[in-house]
Amino acid sequence: MERDELYDTIDSAALTMRAFVITAPGEAGVYEVEAPVAAPGEVVVDVERVGVCGTDVEFFTGRMQYLEDGHAHYPMRIGHEWMGTVTAVGDGVDPEWVGLRVTGDTMLGCGVCRRCLSGYQHVCEFRQEVGIRGGRAGALAEQLAVPASSLHRLPDRLDAVLGALVEPGGNALRSVQGAAIHEGDRVLVLGPGTIGLLVGMFAQAAGADVHVLGRSARSREFAGTVGFEHTWTEDSLPDVPFDAVIDASNAPALPARALDLVEPGRRVVYVGLAGSPSLIDTRTLALKDVTAVGVLSASPGLAGTITAYAEGRVDPRPLVAATVGLDAVADVLGGGRPAGAGDGPKIHVDPRRG
Repeated sequence: MERDELYDTIDSAALTMRAFVITAPGEAGVYEVEAPVAAPGEVVVDVERVGVCGTDVEFFTGRMQYLEDGHAHYPMRIGHEWMGTVTAVGDGVDPEWVGLRVTGDTMLGCGVCRRCLSGYQHVCEFRQEVGIRGGRAGALAEQLAVPASSLHRLPDRLDAVLGALVEPGGNALRSVQGAAIHEGDRVLVLGPGTIGLLVGMFAQAAGADVHVLGRSARSREFAGTVGFEHTWTEDSLPDVPFDAVIDASNAPALPARALDLVEPGRRVVYVGLAGSPSLIDTRTLALKDVTAVGVLSASPGLAGTITAYAEGRVDPRPLVAATVGLDAVADVLGGGRPAGAGDGPKIHVDPRRG
């Protein structure tokens, strides 16, 4: 695809950069596109690390619901788990941001509606989502433009790997907070992917006895290497009370199973999303007096995640199996595994590489 098919107007004199672009289901590549310029209230970031997420895979395969709903369309520039260094600021932005290492909120509310004014910008009806919704370009590129109001400064002790793990960590932290865990509680995490393992790490940091249920032997074995002693299949799961169950899976049947397994009067948290509808019996929910919590975004958990990483209470770096360049992203989204990759579930991208 030619560059002018990606963007209607690009000044021939404008600076360009390399960016990963999905042009249709299963079709993607690295293109020269116009480099961003900081609009009023925005900054430009030189991107150093980006995480590849299940949402990115859904856009690549064409199965992401936003495509059907009209919230997103091709061509798409994906990438929402990122860190980098601010290199330019627009009008109205404090120039002190230049040179700072940052990450940013994915959810960009309109700022004027009732939800935004009440602190719920992450569920704003009119929101953009970086690399996901509303045409806001993502971070799988050499540079990224985002509102300065969405930035979170990264302490020097957080390296690039941790910086790009703040966004998924925020989802995990919010899940643990939603479960209202107390020290000594027995917590069951469904799904040992990146979010599930991060949930387990934050739950352990809160003093919980964490159990992990996983489908594949490989994922359960890896969970054991990062500190989870209790890993189970559905058939081997012990008959013990669970004070909280957090579903971080994509299995349609597990939300109902979570409700069956949780202790009466306690909480189930749903942070994973299945590709088809998942059902629970609200009679069970009511008769067990269970609270069900849904988690959409990391937004309210970003600052707490940065603090937990900086203080060393949670260290998810072993979850990253490999770091590749932009040219390898399409293969990763198609299910490929980089040569020499470790056993962790997360792949990172350094856009400065080829």
